[in-house]
Amino acid sequence: MMRLTKDLCFNGEIVTPNNIEYEEDRQVWNRSIQKYPIAILYCTSREDVVSALRFCIIKNINFRIRSGGHNYEGYSIGDNVIVIDVSRMKKIIINELNNTVRIESGVQNNELYEYVGTRGYPFPGGTCPTVGVAGYTLGGGWGLSCRLFGLGLDNVVEFELVDYRGKIIIANRDCNSDLFWALRGAGGGNFGIVTSLTFRLPPKLNKVTLFTIYYPNTTALEQANIMNVFQDLYQTLDRRVNMRTSFYNSEDEGVAAFIIGLFYGDIKELTKILKPLLVLPKAKSNFEYTTFINAIKKVEAIYPDSEKFKSTGRFENRIYSKGELLKLASSIQHKPIGSVYAAITFYGLGGAVKDKGKHETAFYYRDSNYIIGIQSVWENSIFAEENKEWVASRLNYIKMITDGSFVNFPYSPLRNYEKEYYGGNVCRLKEVNEKYDPFNIFNYLQSI
Repeated sequence: MMRLTKDLCFNGEIVTPNNIEYEEDRQVWNRSIQKYPIAILYCTSREDVVSALRFCIIKNINFRIRSGGHNYEGYSIGDNVIVIDVSRMKKIIINELNNTVRIESGVQNNELYEYVGTRGYPFPGGTCPTVGVAGYTLGGGWGLSCRLFGLGLDNVVEFELVDYRGKIIIANRDCNSDLFWALRGAGGGNFGIVTSLTFRLPPKLNKVTLFTIYYPNTTALEQANIMNVFQDLYQTLDRRVNMRTSFYNSEDEGVAAFIIGLFYGDIKELTKILKPLLVLPKAKSNFEYTTFINAIKKVEAIYPDSEKFKSTGRFENRIYSKGELLKLASSIQHKPIGSVYAAITFYGLGGAVKDKGKHETAFYYRDSNYIIGIQSVWENSIFAEENKEWVASRLNYIKMITDGSFVNFPYSPLRNYEKEYYGGNVCRLKEVNEKYDPFNIFNYLQSI
């Protein structure tokens, strides 16, 4: 600790293994990941970020960048590294004249929603409350508003970041535009440490409809049928609607399906749009016409504080046959030993996500209608390997019928990960990376 403070000009808190908070502070959201960093540097300003980064470079110490700590594979932490943690940098500045909001990179989904929501604005953020908005955005930014407003990254107008020299640089359409392109979809930990993001805000609105549809005690055939109706709907779905549909096998409920979504309109109109899902056997639906902020809080309430899990997701690329969907649904009929929740989840895309071309930003898989996710959650660590193997075996089939992997649902065993995450944008990303990080200072297990 003395050695750290002597050589480091730093105003934030420094937590080392000698501190009582260390055990808790080294944890990330995925509790199956247990890493032991040398120190965690809690930055309070961009100057702290500069100091922390320069210190790591001069001392030749590996580092990781952490905001919300939600990376599925725990890439924001590591053994024998210094964690440059920006989670305490929480300033939010709104400009209602030009409808923009500037946030520091420690702001979480729930904090930004609260801030803009109480002022009457919706926001295309994520669904899990404690995810850092920076990490969410840099890898894409999937959420229940993305079909209407685009992905999180589609709404960014400017990034501020600290580069490999410890210099603060700006990236927008006019300044470092190649970096601005790359940060939108491939920015997580790759080109520098983002210290702030400026977003364009959607127009103010009064109310939205939050909806859930629940199908208890479903057979594989019934689940495949729901999947089929879902994929048909997404061919022509009104862009004001988006949803997340989970087909799961849980300790409490057995095999069931659950849909949660948002509609920028009223209940009457929504029931017409969703009719194909509502007329299916066993459907139990609930609709609530309420303020945007209230709807979001109810979505956020379904997330636990932390979990032990293995999960990833890939992009749908065509209409699937009933047989293919049945195979998908059958794969969760038996969950792995020790699993409390195993699921295949469809995350809706399309609408405004397709308005941009696949080379306009680093986010390549624009043509997909939804992401097919797979996950298993366990509580007792002795079952970790069985659960990981279960996910890997199901993923083998999902890979055969999909294109590419979603970088915000990273998967450590992925071979040829750059091509999988970034598709046809890999070559350009490597060029941008060589320009802005020539010494590969910003690297981790699956960095560019």
